[in-house]
Amino acid sequence: MFFRSLIMGVVLAVLFAVPSFADDSLAEKSTEQPAEVEPAPETVAATDSSAVDSVSSTDILQKGKTGIVAIDTLTVNEWDIPTSHNSLPLTLLFAVFPGGGQYYTEHYVRGGFITGIELLLLYEVTANKSYQDRRVREQTKPFQDSVGIYTQWLLNSSTRDSLEYYHEKRAEFVGRVREKNDKKMEQEDLRKAETAWMYGLYLYSFFDAFGIWYNNNYRSVELKSMKTALLWSIIPGFGQMYNREFGKMGLLYMAFIGASTSIWTSQNMVEYYLDRKHLVEKESTSSEEYERVCERITYYRKNRNQYIWAIALIYLYSIGDAAVDALLSDFDNPMHLAVLPRLEGGVQALMSFDF
Repeated sequence: MFFRSLIMGVVLAVLFAVPSFADDSLAEKSTEQPAEVEPAPETVAATDSSAVDSVSSTDILQKGKTGIVAIDTLTVNEWDIPTSHNSLPLTLLFAVFPGGGQYYTEHYVRGGFITGIELLLLYEVTANKSYQDRRVREQTKPFQDSVGIYTQWLLNSSTRDSLEYYHEKRAEFVGRVREKNDKKMEQEDLRKAETAWMYGLYLYSFFDAFGIWYNNNYRSVELKSMKTALLWSIIPGFGQMYNREFGKMGLLYMAFIGASTSIWTSQNMVEYYLDRKHLVEKESTSSEEYERVCERITYYRKNRNQYIWAIALIYLYSIGDAAVDALLSDFDNPMHLAVLPRLEGGVQALMSFDF
C-alpha cells in the first residue's frame, strides 16, 4: 500500500512538473538564440503557447478577456452598427438636418424614419393647419353675415312676432359662429402640441446621431454601477447619459417635451370652455350648446390627465431603464460565454461563470 501511494505521488509530481520544465527550457532556448536568426515555426508556436500558459489566472479571468481568441474576437450585433464615418464635427453638422446624422453614420433606415416623420409633422403644422384655418374661416363667414343681417332686422323691426322670430334665428347663427370659433381654437391647440412633438423628434435625432458616433468610438462592456445609475436617473435622462445611451436620452426628452406641451394646451382649452360655460349657462342650462361645451370640458380634462399620468410613467420608466442598462452593461462581455478551467499549483482549478 505504501509503495502504491509512493508510485502514484511520483507520477503526479512528474505530470505537474513537466509543463514548468518545458516552459523553462523554452525560455532558455529563446534567450540563447541569436537575434538575427529567425526562430523556427515550431519554436514560435511553443513560445506562444507557453506565454499563454504563463499568464496568471487573474489575468485570464479579468473583465473583457477570456484568453480564447475565438471568443474575444466575436462580433457583437447591436443597435449602433459599426461605421467607418467617425468624424464628430461631420456627425453634428449633418445632424442639423433631421436624420442627417444617421445618414452620415450609415444608419439609413433609422434616418429615413426620422426624416419622414419630421417632414409629415412639418407639413401638418404649416401647410395643413393653414389650410384648415382658411377652411374654417370660409365656413364661418356666411354665419357671421347672417348674424349681421338678423341684427339689423331686429333693430328695424316694429312688430313683436317679427322680433321674436329674428331673435331666434340670430341666436341660432350666433351658436354656429361659436362652434366654428371653437373648432379654430382646437386646431390651434393641436398645432402647438404637434409643433412640440416635432421639436422633440428633432432633439432625439441629434442625440441619437451623437450616440451612434460615441458608441462606435468609445463602446465599453465594463460593468457599471446600478446604484450610481439610479442616483443619476433622479434627473430625467441623466441615468441614460451615465450609461452612454444618448439615443434613449433623446427619446425621453422628446416624450417629456411633447407631453408637457400637450398638458399646457389641454389646460388652455379647459379654461377656454369653462369661460364659455359660464357665459352660456346664464342663457340656459338645457340648451344643446351648453351640453356640447360641458362635453368638451370633460374631453380636454381627460386629455390633460392622461398626459400627466404619461409623464409620471415615463419618469418611472427612465429610472428602471437606467438601472437595467447598468445591470446589463457587461452583457456583451465575452466572459459571459466562457467557461475557463485553469489548473495551477497542484490540484487547484479555477472556473468563472458570469450572469
